[in-house]
Amino acid sequence: MSSKLRQLFSVIRKTPELIGPARPTARVIKQLSSLDDQQCLRFQIPMIFFYKNDPSPAMEGKDPVKVIREALSKALTFYYPLAGRLKEVSNRKLMVDCNGEGVLFTEAEGNITLEQLEVGDAVRPPCPYLHELLYNVPGSDGILGCPLLLIQVTRLACGGFILALRLNHTMCDAFALLQFMKAIEDMAKGANEPSLLPVWERELLSPRIPPKITCAHHEYDDQTDSTLAMNPNDHIIKHKSFYFGPKEITALRNQLPQHLRDGCSTFELLTACIWRCRTIALQIDPDEIVRVTCCVNIRGTKYNMKLPNGYYGNAIATPTACSTAGDLSKYSLGYALDLVKKVKATASEEYVRSLIDFMEIKGRPMPAVKGSFVVSDITRGGFEEIDFGWGKPVYAGPPEAVLFMSFYIKYQNNDSGEYGTLVPICLPLRAMKKFEEELKKMTLQ
Repeated sequence: MSSKLRQLFSVIRKTPELIGPARPTARVIKQLSSLDDQQCLRFQIPMIFFYKNDPSPAMEGKDPVKVIREALSKALTFYYPLAGRLKEVSNRKLMVDCNGEGVLFTEAEGNITLEQLEVGDAVRPPCPYLHELLYNVPGSDGILGCPLLLIQVTRLACGGFILALRLNHTMCDAFALLQFMKAIEDMAKGANEPSLLPVWERELLSPRIPPKITCAHHEYDDQTDSTLAMNPNDHIIKHKSFYFGPKEITALRNQLPQHLRDGCSTFELLTACIWRCRTIALQIDPDEIVRVTCCVNIRGTKYNMKLPNGYYGNAIATPTACSTAGDLSKYSLGYALDLVKKVKATASEEYVRSLIDFMEIKGRPMPAVKGSFVVSDITRGGFEEIDFGWGKPVYAGPPEAVLFMSFYIKYQNNDSGEYGTLVPICLPLRAMKKFEEELKKMTLQ
């Protein structure tokens, strides 16, 4: 976003309000699953959606803020736990008090157009004005006793709008959030109930009796140092996103031996590439252990977890590959890819059950931080399909990366019109320059 546009852009907000379910709902206490209340998920996750002024005939003349506010209230009738508040009980277990207090909703007006933002390349991560588009209501950013969802809808001067939200991650993962957004879409278009009804059933992801750890969980390896693996003098953090289209993916595949070239997914290839480039860029001690954690969706029949359609809790396994920084930097892309493929293949039903039991036995520890990198693939999530009646979003997904985590986002290149994968990266400034150099060498072959 240009400095001139940044100076011009301003947002005027109305007073935030609490939106509860449209109809009375059950006043109950519900227990979260053993995957939900992991320590590493006790944070707020933001998402952002940009929409043009392209209303369907049914939405002609209607106010998107009013439509979304009403649809949100109706959706909360079915997803009423999201309108409650979390509390912690013995052994740090999380429960949600379904008290109907509501989620936070802010109506706002912006003074520029979506076209201006597109020209400024500001509709893709990193979002340079997230604080304007997602107001951090005082007292709302905790985990316990706070609203579980915060939404701001900002009208633009062109008639388009931006929806930004922040969700308590212990309640839902990305796939569950998409399901809830789809319910809001259904209600906005006049449905009486969501096309996919929500299912709680968090007890399906409870520990075994007795619990037993049967698999390696390197994402939770013990450490004597919990600091990030980077130079402590690197205080300037740089955010940037990188596009991987067919040309870049082909260049990466061409570096692989034949047995790996034909048998790897785009996710595995990108993960190996970014993990290797990031490790080199951070100049980590060659003997230091570095890790990459792959967030794996355990819904469906592959993992035999018997989660029903409509389940909207966290259903993510976290298999983790390990290497010394020296080996990862020294050896070819195929070395990193082989590690990623092997560890991803370990994500079985037994692995997930072992992870749940690990949380029970170990008391939900924090995962390893030093030398760790986490990737989450939401290219098949469907956020880019959410249509409240004004067409599909120009961009839908996370507004930025975090220091040790990146997302893979489905993205249409404005220049070519082709679809590829957008990856936000966050690194110290010096490391970002080195990362770009390494990535350029790997994708221009």
